[in-house]
Amino acid sequence: MKKLLLIPILLVAYATSAQQPYYNDVDLSLTGQDLYFELQDKIDINNNTFTYNDVKDAVKVTDEDPENAANVLLIYGYNDNDGNCVTDRSRDKDDFGGGTCEYNREHTFPRSLANPSMGGTSSGTTGIGADPHNLRPSDVQANGNRGNKKFGSGSGNAGSVSGGAWYPGDEWKGDVARIMMYMYTRYGDRCLPSLVGNGSTQGSTDMLQLFLQWNVEDPVSELEDQRNPYLENIYGNRNPFIDNPILATIIWGGPQAEDRWGLLSTEEFSTATTAIYPNPASETLYIETNTGLGFENYILFDVAGRKVINQQATGAIDVSGLNRGVYLLHLISSDKKIVKKVIIK
Repeated sequence: MKKLLLIPILLVAYATSAQQPYYNDVDLSLTGQDLYFELQDKIDINNNTFTYNDVKDAVKVTDEDPENAANVLLIYGYNDNDGNCVTDRSRDKDDFGGGTCEYNREHTFPRSLANPSMGGTSSGTTGIGADPHNLRPSDVQANGNRGNKKFGSGSGNAGSVSGGAWYPGDEWKGDVARIMMYMYTRYGDRCLPSLVGNGSTQGSTDMLQLFLQWNVEDPVSELEDQRNPYLENIYGNRNPFIDNPILATIIWGGPQAEDRWGLLSTEEFSTATTAIYPNPASETLYIETNTGLGFENYILFDVAGRKVINQQATGAIDVSGLNRGVYLLHLISSDKKIVKKVIIK
């Protein structure tokens, strides 16, 4: 991850009952690169003995079809009624293998695209090549059709798109984005997003805008939610970006994703003498303060600590030229400073 110079900023976390106890020792008030490293430390597992062979049994639980307990859902699948098993979305759990109309284990982040490569897939393989957060059931031929193509923008059902890329499908693009975010956070530069996807990065970070957009457009599904509790138990960690997609926004910026814990609640801070509205805003942000506070400047920072606006205190800020996302507004006078969280939509 590129080194960013982060200024001291204040972000109040409003944790709710939806937050898993797994994160109780994680400082969720951090932002940008600091939060990235905090989560990296949390999900890192040493001396894990989980093997590639273990995945065969694990996916029968993690990827069980919520509507049919006898089946697993197949990543990239979209149609069970067209007579073509390559497009199947759901399949009997016992149809695991390497033949036609069977399913196998898809490395969503392909083994060969990691740098260095993840290595082979012998039954006893452990480590990055056997990470169950990256492995999903897939029809054998659909898996072969994807191969090691990078992910690229598209719409509709899964398939190859321009530039020799692969679109995972409207139902699966959010799953893919959150897996890529996990892999980059867990394994660092070995799994850079640019190694596995096409397009521009977000600002000065290494995260692809494509994955940040998919994280917003395809919210967490029931299938994704059932993966983390089981994998925490048998593997030892969770995918934080499934538990709360807004973590990606807080780390890398971009469009605001779903906030499942209320981390970025728009409630006002305890400084009742200052009001900021509307919040979220799209055109103009208005600031009303007690005249005794005597603010002189407004400075707006993005979550990566970059100064995007610095102006005299006039009571309003034009935010129409800013990208969607979370920002921190510093209201400054000669002897005091108040920091407010604002959202640009």
